Amino acid sequence: MSDIVVTALSAALIPGSPIEVVERKGLGHPDTLCDALAETLSLALCRYYLEHFGLILHHNVDKALLWGGIAEPAFNGSRIIAPMKIFLAGRATREFKGKRVPVDELVVETCRHWLKQNLHALDPERQVKLHTMIRPGSRELVGLYLREKQRGVALANDTSCGVGYAPLDELEQLVLALERHLNSAAVKQVHPETGEDIKVMAVRHGDTIELTIGCAFVDRYIADMDDYMTKKGQLAALVNEVAHRYTAKQLNININAADGMEPDSLYLTVTGTSAEAGDDGEVGRGNRINGLITPYRPMNMEAAAGKNPVTHVGKLYNIIARRAAVAIVNEIDEVEEAQCYLVSCIGQPVTEPQLIDVQVRLADPARLTAVEADIQAIMRAHLQQAASIQDELIAGGITVY
Repeated sequence: MSDIVVTALSAALIPGSPIEVVERKGLGHPDTLCDALAETLSLALCRYYLEHFGLILHHNVDKALLWGGIAEPAFNGSRIIAPMKIFLAGRATREFKGKRVPVDELVVETCRHWLKQNLHALDPERQVKLHTMIRPGSRELVGLYLREKQRGVALANDTSCGVGYAPLDELEQLVLALERHLNSAAVKQVHPETGEDIKVMAVRHGDTIELTIGCAFVDRYIADMDDYMTKKGQLAALVNEVAHRYTAKQLNININAADGMEPDSLYLTVTGTSAEAGDDGEVGRGNRINGLITPYRPMNMEAAAGKNPVTHVGKLYNIIARRAAVAIVNEIDEVEEAQCYLVSCIGQPVTEPQLIDVQVRLADPARLTAVEADIQAIMRAHLQQAASIQDELIAGGITVY
């Protein structure tokens, strides 16, 4: 394993800075839909491979595109003219030891099930068309799996970087909790007019937070313009209530900022997602693995969703880096903030990155040498747990979007 470099963070604390921006694309956002379906397919492949062959075979299904449909929303409900189309692409083992793997069938079964379970106003049978574009993997990458079986060590199938930080600050916790609350089953039962395509953008100027919420309202639950305005006001009140559980700062809340005063200028949808007509989606363009988009924090461009959980460091290292950062903050009293960076080398053991960089902020900077060994031990322990991450992912214990 490479040496673990431990250094002190010198940049100012984000919560104390004059400006901060945090975003989350909600469950029904087209980009999040692509992430969710790619990840759901990967986990379904893992389960199938394990059940039928006793090991997870090579696959990376992290390329998905959502081509928006055509809709005609109207008060009291209208229609979908052309369904949205979702293209699932990537690589997967389609045959092993003479036995066929039903990849195409798994795409349809898992994706339709996820959409039905998570988008309450969408009919995945009629309003979504799925396209499978998954081919077998290259011989050299498949070979890494066979070498892993022989050596008992997972070998990185990419040269990639993973990044994680902790803790989430006040604004980050607010944004994450707010979208999850608004898309909870309890809120949908009381407010079925709110679709799952809820995007939260938070901009903090000192002690004032501007919250811009985009929410796709479901037309069948809206009677007329007055009813829309009333229900938009109810949503604003709910946002205010939930947000103030996380902050005492002043809140300025704007719901569906592009709304006009005519019915055809409102954010009305048939299905509760802009994917029906107004937007398209793609894997990797949305939330990072902590569920947020945080341009003032360390991030990378890896699309974790859909990557295999055994050898693809583009997924594993982001999970490990985040978990290690959380553990360092939680387990070492002197550490107020941690940032972890991991870089792999293709063909080398996943547990042995070529670079391990941990940057920490201490209450007393002079204590860095005293805590360095503890930080290194935590980092090593989390790298050694790489194999157990696949079990947690398959069991649904880790979300990457």
